[in-house]
Amino acid sequence: MPRIEDSTDAGLDFDVAMNADRRTQAERSASTRGAVLRAARELFGQYGYGAVSTVAVAESAGVSRGALYHQFSEKRELFEAVFEDLERDLVQVIGSAVAGARTDDPVASLIVGCLAWLQASTAPEVQRIALLDAPAVLGWSRWREIELHHTIGLVENALAGAIAAGRIRAQPVRPLALVIVGALDEAAQLLANSADGEDAAAIRSVIEQLISGLAID
Repeated sequence: MPRIEDSTDAGLDFDVAMNADRRTQAERSASTRGAVLRAARELFGQYGYGAVSTVAVAESAGVSRGALYHQFSEKRELFEAVFEDLERDLVQVIGSAVAGARTDDPVASLIVGCLAWLQASTAPEVQRIALLDAPAVLGWSRWREIELHHTIGLVENALAGAIAAGRIRAQPVRPLALVIVGALDEAAQLLANSADGEDAAAIRSVIEQLISGLAID
């Protein structure tokens, strides 16, 4: 006797098919977004925001321009996403360095994290995107807001932890974090343009002394 399909079963099959299709669409969208971000990050990092067109990004990513604009409404929005992606990577680099140091001293951890950020900031991609183009493209306020959410926020948390542990004198955390970050940015510029190994060692030593000087013995 032939099986008569229950309407409930048919409805379930339809729902399963629709869910699978939605997953497939979401996966395709995520894949396209990832490809565009990777291509844009490479191009922005190499040539700078002003010299890169959305056409070039789409071609490099292997997607249509329409697909790019489906993910990002304008070039500035794409650049902001690239900058956020870069900031997240910097946080991971800093976090890995601190974890690898295996120290319980919050000041020592802060030194390790700052030196890791300093080294990462010498990469041409970071120099171009984070230090040069981001303030100009996004405006100072938005640039600073993103950094406060990621890398500067990481420094603030480390300082707050050191103060709570009694290793650094109690004081407003944000101004201190911004001064440290300003020093790191300047040091990164010096380090990136230094061809002398002794200069590089001296720059790192200055940062280490700066952070150590905050410690309460």
